[in-house]
Amino acid sequence: AARTGALVAACLAGVAAVAALAMALSSTSAHAQWLSPQAMEGQAMAGFTSASVRAQPTLAHKAVVRMGQYNVGQLGASIPTSSAEAAQYTPGPTLAAPALSVVVSMALVGGAVLEMVRRVWRRTTTRQDDSQWAMMAVSCAEIDAQFPPLKNDNVLRAIRGEPVDRIPVWVMRQAGRYLPEYVEYTKDKEFFSRCQNPEVACHLTLQPFERFDLDAGIIFSDILVIPEALGMEVKMVKGQGPVFVTPLRTKEQWYELEKEWLARVGVSGVATEDQDEEVIKKAPELVEALNYVYQAITLTRTKLDGRAPLFGFCGSPWTLFVYFSEARKTKTYTECSKLIYTEPEFVHRILKVLAHICAQYLIRQVKAGAQLLQVFDSHANVLPPKQWREFSLPYLTLIAQLVKEECPDIPMVLLPKDAPFALEMLTDSPYDMVSIDPTLDLGKSHQLMLAAGKGVQGNMAPTTMYAPPEKVGQLAREYLIEAFGESAPLPRRYIANLGAGMNPDMDPACLGAFVDAIHEFGAK
Repeated sequence: AARTGALVAACLAGVAAVAALAMALSSTSAHAQWLSPQAMEGQAMAGFTSASVRAQPTLAHKAVVRMGQYNVGQLGASIPTSSAEAAQYTPGPTLAAPALSVVVSMALVGGAVLEMVRRVWRRTTTRQDDSQWAMMAVSCAEIDAQFPPLKNDNVLRAIRGEPVDRIPVWVMRQAGRYLPEYVEYTKDKEFFSRCQNPEVACHLTLQPFERFDLDAGIIFSDILVIPEALGMEVKMVKGQGPVFVTPLRTKEQWYELEKEWLARVGVSGVATEDQDEEVIKKAPELVEALNYVYQAITLTRTKLDGRAPLFGFCGSPWTLFVYFSEARKTKTYTECSKLIYTEPEFVHRILKVLAHICAQYLIRQVKAGAQLLQVFDSHANVLPPKQWREFSLPYLTLIAQLVKEECPDIPMVLLPKDAPFALEMLTDSPYDMVSIDPTLDLGKSHQLMLAAGKGVQGNMAPTTMYAPPEKVGQLAREYLIEAFGESAPLPRRYIANLGAGMNPDMDPACLGAFVDAIHEFGAK
């Protein structure tokens, strides 16, 4: 809308400029001569050469060289208002030059107007505010050209269903407290400060690559950076995990939050019933509060130097809602459950707004350099299947649709944690791959999704990491044989992973054994 309005304004300005030129020309008619139609036939071009145009630099140079700055008052010619008036003029010694000057001048003014329109268009599409860039569709190839070439694309090939030279593998929380170097590096850094410092986030993302031959990285961040950046106070409390200082459980609280978000982008006076739609419109601007994540992604992908693709990610709307309505770790999920059954429309309003914010956040991650995305529905298990289909699935779908409208070829993975029922509901979703938990049979799940043109990621039980390293390798090999067969070709549309993330008390050597066993299976 802004670009269209600017273009219309520029066009109107151009019309006004041409009209002003015409008026200026007609006001000097007493000092000019005009070729009659008869004279045009025989003498129009008699005195015209390219040199005569170059000899009139005032308009040409100012319109072309200085791109639109010109002085119509310096034109010494007039335009007759009718053919009868034109017939009254007779050719004189310099008949052709003034007439041609008018024609050339008008053409140059037209060119200047077009240049002005072009400049206005560019100015409205290259605003310093990065949110304009976030609203422009872009291909992965365009972004890839800004970074070192990818040397290991097995993860991307697996998602696309292309042959791989080994089964690709990475694990969730591969940058984490199980690594002694992580503990040492972060001992004096508050959790969210680690996420908010691009260099720190980059360093932590790259740490596991110094130990393991991983096929993908995932940017060091957290799913709660969205509510934290948008004004909700979150603290990481030792032994408790994330704690929201003020739980969000009432309509009044949410409406006030919407109002505050709009105020951030200079919008006020919106009726309460319309605030959600205004927030959705402003979502691309709101997610600029997370610019530190985008900077971390750009820096990390550059420093990865093509070693492996980089994941961006976010939490699902339902998962974020559970976190800030419950406010702290819970086993009962009392508050979020009460709300979905007593205030379902209110919950849907929240989830819809969050879906748009999540989508814009992911789009910005892609444009910063993320090569694939994962959405974590970490609280999918809170909902029974019917309620998950109502309160989570539609908003997960909306996120993927919005992201792929802007970034059509970006691969997307969904993790519906501990919700095995979700797999069959996702066979026709916009996601390219589903990350499955250990309760599902890997072979059957892979076949189900393969038939739907999609893939699976997972799903070795994390508790396997508590076995001795040599046993971990043996268990991983057995697991793959059970799923795909001992002599079968390497499976397509499959990425090896754990069913959940690494725990702080796990041995890094066990992860190394897991990664090596995956790569050795059927390696070419």
